[in-house]
Amino acid sequence: MTIELRDVERAGERLAGVAHRTPVFTSRTLEDRAGARVHLKAECFQRGGAFKFRGAFNKISSLDEDALRRGVLAYSSGNHAQAVAIAAGLLGSRATIVMPEDAPAAKLDATRGYGAEVVPYDRWTESREEIGARLAAERGLELVKPYDDPLVMAGQGTVALELLEDAPELDLLLVPISGGGLIAGCATAAKALRPGIRVVGVEPETGDDTRRSLAAGERVRIDVPRTIADGLQAAEPGELTFEVNRRLVDEIVMVSDDEIVEAMAFLFDRLKLVAEPSGAVGVAALLSGKLDARGRSAGVVLSGGNVGAARFAELVSTAAEARGG
Repeated sequence: MTIELRDVERAGERLAGVAHRTPVFTSRTLEDRAGARVHLKAECFQRGGAFKFRGAFNKISSLDEDALRRGVLAYSSGNHAQAVAIAAGLLGSRATIVMPEDAPAAKLDATRGYGAEVVPYDRWTESREEIGARLAAERGLELVKPYDDPLVMAGQGTVALELLEDAPELDLLLVPISGGGLIAGCATAAKALRPGIRVVGVEPETGDDTRRSLAAGERVRIDVPRTIADGLQAAEPGELTFEVNRRLVDEIVMVSDDEIVEAMAFLFDRLKLVAEPSGAVGVAALLSGKLDARGRSAGVVLSGGNVGAARFAELVSTAAEARGG
């Protein structure tokens, strides 16, 4: 149940002409502050506003006609929800999504807008995995997991596949971590293509389940993290993703919510890029100095841009007030 470079390449073939090939940006100011060459892979320009479309489409497009006719089910805080809804619609299927009641309004509205049925739950007291498994069994729906699936991981790995085609000299790759599917896929592709590349995962300080798990040599479960990075609130690494990441991920860096907001504001001001909190953690690691990238050629995955204008303004203005500005 692991993945190899060929699985990622096959996903790339499936996604060709369907997923967007997202652009890569550079910033002299960011490079000066980091002391490194930096290439930003902007998945905020992907269908659905985040990298998740890659894995969702790769998985759903592999289903047979009967499964597509019955429909698919997913659980997600927002980005995987939108991705599954879009992919299902493109493939003539229907999606049911289990989403937390406190998911960002922009993500809830977009998911419904793509034609999905949303089933709300309380992320603090209920298990989305249990709800999802029960509903899938009751309704005869195909479960599309957000990360713990080889086809999903392989689809996400096409982010690194494209990035290394555009910037083949990379020797450092920074990837946000939640359940671990994005970094598992990216690390698989990157290590196969560039064996000497260093793969670094970035987590919010309150959501360091992968850091703890790698240190312990086994999956560690924590309380649901309280962080503005709503896409990085996994309480435990995936079973399959952890087996990949324990072999291929070299380091975990943690960033604070304040550092994340600073990165969001930097990306907006300097590059005119909108990144949601989860998408900005790699840049936060560089700007904060939490990761020493001096002299390196770094690739940073901006994993998504699904943050509403009001929420973006609230986060940035609150941070400015806290600094006395």
